[in-house]
Amino acid sequence: MADTNRQIKQMVNFIMQEAHEKVNEIRIKTEHDFNLEKQMLVHNGKLKIQEEFAQKEKDLEIQQRVSRSTAIGSARVKKMKARDELLEALKRDCVTKLAGVASSKAYASLVKNLIIQGLIKIQEDVTQIHCRVEDKSIVEGQLSAAVSEYKAVMAKAGHKPNPQVTISRNTLQSKACSGGIIVSACDGRIVLNQTVDERLEIAYHDIMPTVRKELFTSSA
Repeated sequence: MADTNRQIKQMVNFIMQEAHEKVNEIRIKTEHDFNLEKQMLVHNGKLKIQEEFAQKEKDLEIQQRVSRSTAIGSARVKKMKARDELLEALKRDCVTKLAGVASSKAYASLVKNLIIQGLIKIQEDVTQIHCRVEDKSIVEGQLSAAVSEYKAVMAKAGHKPNPQVTISRNTLQSKACSGGIIVSACDGRIVLNQTVDERLEIAYHDIMPTVRKELFTSSA
């Protein structure tokens, strides 16, 4: 009976020892798995934070670039607008001064030269001169001399034209024209603008590169 009790006790102790060892083994494995999972979660969390930070940094850099580009573009537009306004102001000033040309002593000679040049450019047998009402007497006074000089110029070039040049009844509007003439031929199918306004427009575009260079630096 004593041996049986001892054997039972040994068996119980053995089972308990096995149970304790198994429990300890499970606890160690559980702690190991937990620590491993925790490390993985921490690592993945750090990577996610780093990725989010890198993306935010990239987004911020792009936003700054866009802002700088927008600011530069806006500054350029303002600068170009200021340039254009200045150039237009210069042009308006020239137009204002141009209005005084028709009242100058040299205007009659200018009209004659404009007629000569117009006839040379057109080279038609029948032409008409259009002018302002207030310039009609000046054109009438210069027409004969202008035609004579035109013939002389063409004769030197080996031509002998005999043009019929008349003053058109269709006058130029004074509000839209500061002076000069328009030469037409072939029933209005050929028209040459010889007004001082047109000359200003041509000169304005021809000298614009020089004006820009004088007024604005290359970096402006």
